[in-house]
Amino acid sequence: MTDRLPHTLRSDAVDNRDRILDAAGKLFAAEGLDVPMREIARRAAVGPATLYRRFPTKQALITAVFADQVRACRDIVDEECADPDPWRGFCQVIEKVCELHARDRGFTEAFMSTFPGAPGNVDTGRAYTMRAVAGLARRAQEAGRLRPDFVLDDLVLMLMANKGIHTASTDAQVTASRRFAGFVIQAFEARPPHAPLPPSARLALSEPADV
Repeated sequence: MTDRLPHTLRSDAVDNRDRILDAAGKLFAAEGLDVPMREIARRAAVGPATLYRRFPTKQALITAVFADQVRACRDIVDEECADPDPWRGFCQVIEKVCELHARDRGFTEAFMSTFPGAPGNVDTGRAYTMRAVAGLARRAQEAGRLRPDFVLDDLVLMLMANKGIHTASTDAQVTASRRFAGFVIQAFEARPPHAPLPPSARLALSEPADV
């Protein structure tokens, strides 16, 4: 019995961590990041002390919950930046990133917030994504397909607007987001000629790169 006890404790700890991540992920997706830690503990059927032992801060929990989405963002931009047609790649980034964010309200809030800390966190993934998209956008502009007055802040505006889509179900939200992405792509395209845009505002998320 004594020999088996450490293994049992490790299994319980892993099970608790998985339940916490699952509960937090579902609550963040539905309600955003303002969900209290005590509610996450209650939904995960663990005590607050167990929750804080595994995740001492809410930032640490957010980083763990959205690790998969951060990797998905990197995979999207890596795949589309490799497309020999930069405009097609740019359009695919718009469509896929909008859908990824439409599926999870919490991830959108995390992506657009600042959480300094552990390596591989949301901040690091966001900076990587913005730098990669900036390079892709420059190539699309050089090819004459992306309007020349596009700036990276316009991508941030797109994410802000996409975040505002609220529907009764995830499927409806994704459908609405896909239509929104279609409008955005038409607005970003260099042809037909567009009237000049008003000046852009400097938005914090676009700081890692310039377009």
